[in-house]
Order: sequence, then structure tokens, then C-alpha cells
Amino acid sequence: MLNNITLGQYLPGNSVVHRLDPRTKILLMIAYVVAVFLVDRIEVFALIIGFTVLTTLLSGIHLSYLVKALKPMKFLLPLMFIMNLFLVKTGELLVEWWIITIYKDGIKNAFFIVLRLATLVAGTSLLTLTTTPISLTDGLERLFTPLKVIKFPAHELAMMMTIALRFIPTLIEEADKITKAQLARGADFESGNIFRRAKAMLPILIPLFVNSFRRADELAMAMESRCYHGGEGRTRMRVLKLKLNDLYATFVMAALIAAVVVIQKFI
Repeated sequence: MLNNITLGQYLPGNSVVHRLDPRTKILLMIAYVVAVFLVDRIEVFALIIGFTVLTTLLSGIHLSYLVKALKPMKFLLPLMFIMNLFLVKTGELLVEWWIITIYKDGIKNAFFIVLRLATLVAGTSLLTLTTTPISLTDGLERLFTPLKVIKFPAHELAMMMTIALRFIPTLIEEADKITKAQLARGADFESGNIFRRAKAMLPILIPLFVNSFRRADELAMAMESRCYHGGEGRTRMRVLKLKLNDLYATFVMAALIAAVVVIQKFI
């Protein structure tokens, strides 16, 4: 399962999606999340899914990466479906047996919750798959720049967020190596009840935390040795500039949100 986590990974490319300004991609991703939460009809969800697939194809990324992004959620999605299926008590009663009651609205709500969560994970993973960590840092910092008037640490916050995303694949790889090493020593992570399995995870979690703190200390020392002192007075090798493709992408996202609103309200 560790190898299926795509969050924080970057796939080099020269597609139209890769060349978009990071600020544009961040804002469009926020708009995409808003559009997904506005949807409560299956035909509109089909439009969102089609847009996600088309964007993935335009970026030159294989659709299998979207499937890989959903694999770590194979336990969460059924759990969310079951919880919403039995907790919603409105609408037409369909099943009533002992303490179990299933309503029509419960089925609809559970289905849309799972579909919405899966769509969000698959769509938002495109942001890190097509944007380098450095570009993400620059984009976030530029978006946070207006907040500097209230002494908001825009550069530092952007740096922390990007470093966190950057080290997710590293930690996953480290956890995979530790797991294989423990399995080679005869560790058993599958048998027993849930408490025994949780206890069996300690030989993985303890070395992982130790290595994480060690990496953080090494990173801090490397930044200090290079005289890093925050964003004040820093210059950039690549200056972000909005291009015509960013305008086209904005129009496409605006058209998508407009189509979602029109279909939801008037059709």
C-alpha cells in the first residue's frame, strides 16, 4: 500500500498542465474542490470526472496514477459509505430489521460522499504530480504576499508546507524499507487481533520517527550552513509570470463551475 501513495510525488513533463503557473494551478485546484462540493447529481459528477480524466490526459500522466491515489483509501471509502448509510434517517424507509434502518436519503448521501471523496483525492493529486516542490513554494508565497501587511510569515509557511509535501515520498520509502527489514527478521504484521497488530507496528514506527527527526535536524543544519534566514531579501532564479495558457485554464475552470451551477439549479 505504501507504494501506491502518490501525494507529494512529482512526475517530470512538458505538457500544457506542467507549464501552467503554480499560482494558477493552486487557485484552480481550490475552485475544483469547490465545484466538487457543489455537486449532488450523478450527471454533474460525470462532468467533473470527465474533466479530471481529460486534465490527466493533457498532463501526459497515465490514468493508473489516479487509481494508485485511491488504493490507500480502500478501507476508508467503504467505512464512510457504511457510516453514512446507517446514520442518515431521512427520506423514504427502505429497510427496517432489528436495529438496522436504511433510508433512501441514506443510500444517496453515502454514495455521493464516497464519490466526492474519491474525486477529490484523484483530482487534487494532479497538483503535486505536475508541479515541483520549488514551484509550489514560490506559488504559495506569492499568493500569501498580501498578508505580509499584517506580519504574516508567508515565506516561512509556504516553505513548511512544501517541505512537508516533499518529504512524504521519502518517509513512505523509508517506512517500506523498515517494513521489509522487519519482515526479513521474522516480524508478523498480519496475524492476531487489532491490538496485536498495532503492537506489531512499533518496530516500524519507532525507527521511522527517529529517522524523521534525524532528517529534520540534517535539513536544518544544511539550511543554516547556507545562511538561510527566511524570505526577507531573497531573490529567485525563476520569476513567476502569468501567460496566455493560464488565462485559458482559468476560463475553462470558470466554464466548468458555471456548467455545474446551471445544471444543478436550472436543468
